[in-house]
Amino acid sequence: MIYTYSLNGISTDRLRGFFVGWPNPPSPETHLKLLQNSSKVVLAIDEDTNQVVGFITAISDGVLSAYIPFLEVLPAYKNRGIGKELVDRMLKELDTIYMIDLCCDDALVPYYERFGMIKSNGMLVRNYEMQSGNVNK
Repeated sequence: MIYTYSLNGISTDRLRGFFVGWPNPPSPETHLKLLQNSSKVVLAIDEDTNQVVGFITAISDGVLSAYIPFLEVLPAYKNRGIGKELVDRMLKELDTIYMIDLCCDDALVPYYERFGMIKSNGMLVRNYEMQSGNVNK
């Protein structure tokens, strides 16, 4: 597995199969755009297929706060430590930031606690009509 912080050479054909179970998933084009617009990104790339098999993103002011909106690993690559490596690398990238936040389902709380994160309350808005990221609907 190769881990990279760069999007050089990443095209939409290398971003297939993500957002499993989403009723209105982003297209590979929108996926690439969200990666490009993130403050930080770490990708996991299968050396044999040259496909992106996992990614994590962060949005940050670069001073005090960062938010991790996405951690995704393709289903065929789960339970191989890829997600753990992506989180470890992103937290290292953000180690000078005061607060690093993310939202997750209750079932994932124990997973993130292993990284030293603590459970918190949060509020959110979900505009499911825009879940695909397609603003031209």
